[in-house]
Amino acid sequence: MTKTVLEIKGLKKWFPITGGILGRVRGYVKAVDGVDLEIKEGETYGLVGESGSGKTTVGRCILRLIEPTAGEIIYRGQEITKLKGEAFRRVRRKFGIVFQDPYASLDPRQTIKGALTEPMKYHKILESDEEAVEKAKDLIKRVGLNEDHLYRFPHEFSGGQRQRIAVARALTTDPDVVILDEPTSFLDVSVQAQILNLLSDLQKEFNLTYLFISHNLSVIEHMSNRVGVMYLGAIMEAADKEIIYRRPEHPYTHALISALPIPNPALTRERVILSGDVPSPVDIPSGCRFRTRCPYATDYCKEKEPPLVARQPGHLISCHYELKLSAPIPLAEASRKT
Repeated sequence: MTKTVLEIKGLKKWFPITGGILGRVRGYVKAVDGVDLEIKEGETYGLVGESGSGKTTVGRCILRLIEPTAGEIIYRGQEITKLKGEAFRRVRRKFGIVFQDPYASLDPRQTIKGALTEPMKYHKILESDEEAVEKAKDLIKRVGLNEDHLYRFPHEFSGGQRQRIAVARALTTDPDVVILDEPTSFLDVSVQAQILNLLSDLQKEFNLTYLFISHNLSVIEHMSNRVGVMYLGAIMEAADKEIIYRRPEHPYTHALISALPIPNPALTRERVILSGDVPSPVDIPSGCRFRTRCPYATDYCKEKEPPLVARQPGHLISCHYELKLSAPIPLAEASRKT
C-alpha cells in the first residue's frame, strides 16, 4: 500500500477580531474550521473550492507560515505542530511552496542566484557556496531557463519565467512535499499549460508529493489523483478524481461540477444554480454550514453538523442527504441540444 506522507486532523485557524480601546476579542474569523485530509506518497491531492473557502490558509498552516489554532499536522508519522527551533527546521526543509503571485514571491532586490542559493545556505543543504551555485545552475536548467538568468533580477522576466524560477526555488531544499497555491492563476492561458506540464515532469523526476490548491476545476481535474472540496473552512467531500467529477454525492460538489464549461458549443449539461451567497466565516450557520444554499436542506440540517464520514471506501462525505445521480455527470460528452 502507498504510504501516507501527510495527514491533517481537526485543523483549525481562527483569526481574532478585536475592537475597543482595550483591543478585546469580539469574535473570530473561522478561516479553517476542522479540516481532515490525508495525502499519499507520490500523488497530487487537489484542494478546490470557492474564493474564501480556506484553501490557502490550509497550505500556510501546514508550512506554519501561520500558526494553527488547533489540530494536528502529521508528516510521515511525526506530529509537527509543536516542533520548534532546529527540530522544526529539519522537517521544514522537506516542504516546498509555489505561491500564487510570481511577481510578489521574489525579492526585487535579489538576483535569481541569491534567491536559489539562500534556502540551501539556511538549511545547510550543501557544504560550500560553490556547490550551492552548481545546484542552482542545474535547477534553473530543469525548469527551462539557462545559467545567464541566474545573474538577473526578477523585474527582467515575464510572469511565466518568474513562476519557473519560483518552482526551481521550491526544489532547492530537496523537498518531499510541495504545496502549489494557485500556481497558474496569475499567468496567461498560453503559459499555464507549460507550467502544469513542467510540474508533472518534475513530480515524476523527483518523486514529489503535491498539494495542489486551486479554484479552477479543470486544472484540478487535469493534475490531481484525489480531490477534496472545501466550503466555508471545511471539507465537504473527498474522493478519487473520477468519483468527484463523474458521481459526486454532495450537493455542493454537484453544483460545482455542473458549472464546468464544455469546449463544444453544440453540447450542454444540466446546470445546478445555488441560491444565496456564501455566509460570513465570522457567523457560520448552525448545523450544516452549507444548508443556507442547499436545495435539499431540512430542519434536521439546522440542528447537527454532519461529520465527514466514508460512505464507501475512500469516499468521504459531510452531508445528511444522500445524493444519488441517475447517471454519471457527462464531462467529455454531454447531451446534445434539442
